Amino acid sequence: MTVSQRFDTLLSAIALTTEQAQDGITKHSGVRECLNKHYYGVTSGSTNSMLVGSWGKSTRVRPPRDIDVLFVLPYSIYERYQGKTGNKQSQLLQEVKSVLFKTYSTTKMRADGQVVVVPFVSYAVEVVPAFTLQNGQYWICDTNDGGKYKVSDPAAEIKAVSDSDAQYKGNTRHLIRMMKKWQEFCSVPLKSFLIELVAIEFISSWQHHGNTSVYYDWMVRDFLQFLVNKTSSFVLIPGTFEIVWLGSDWKSKAESAYNRAAKGCQYEAENKNTDAWWEWHNIFGDDVPLN
Repeated sequence: MTVSQRFDTLLSAIALTTEQAQDGITKHSGVRECLNKHYYGVTSGSTNSMLVGSWGKSTRVRPPRDIDVLFVLPYSIYERYQGKTGNKQSQLLQEVKSVLFKTYSTTKMRADGQVVVVPFVSYAVEVVPAFTLQNGQYWICDTNDGGKYKVSDPAAEIKAVSDSDAQYKGNTRHLIRMMKKWQEFCSVPLKSFLIELVAIEFISSWQHHGNTSVYYDWMVRDFLQFLVNKTSSFVLIPGTFEIVWLGSDWKSKAESAYNRAAKGCQYEAENKNTDAWWEWHNIFGDDVPLN
């Protein structure tokens, strides 16, 4: 089996099925429509909102994960909550939760941090209530430390992935999807959002970034080495340029995966198909094909 065949098949195997994609659309559209009816009096599963996270960036993988939706509330809601005392952001999340509960009364929702979570059986839809700022960015809720608003720029985050993927011939999204599969299969304590930002940084300087999937064994190996070298370093969030520290809790798993990837590359070069498959299997799981 060639490297290209193995990794192309892996990518196909971890993509959402047509049924999973349609189910996700049904779920997030229903939640968005519910909020639009209440806050704007319109029946729409898309307006006044946008998909963010993996659905907004087209980095979704199987098995299905959460669907992140940013919902823009009217400015009048912001004004109303400015007149309240206590944790305004927590109260606002509770209001959005109660609006959704009228439609999804059998679902055990929760509201904390920055989101209201609607946990369906197949997907959880995570709603981020937001207010539009004049510069096109948003204020989102942060209920921690007494409550405050935090600046977010999801359009810039989406553009960072899209621009990199276009520049490097689709390799950025392929890398992100594969490393999210590693994250899931090996229970790596590193957020998908941070994996995306490290992947963008890595691929901009990787010497084979314009090549095809023939080089994907090397891409995985070299990314993991790059990630290990980022231990206790930081990334910048596009748009807001907020510094986020990567920590080191994931380092040992990244080192283990790198060592396996290095062996996998060696076995691929030596045409030792079964040995190569075993190393990749221990990184990505059963979706890696043997034959």
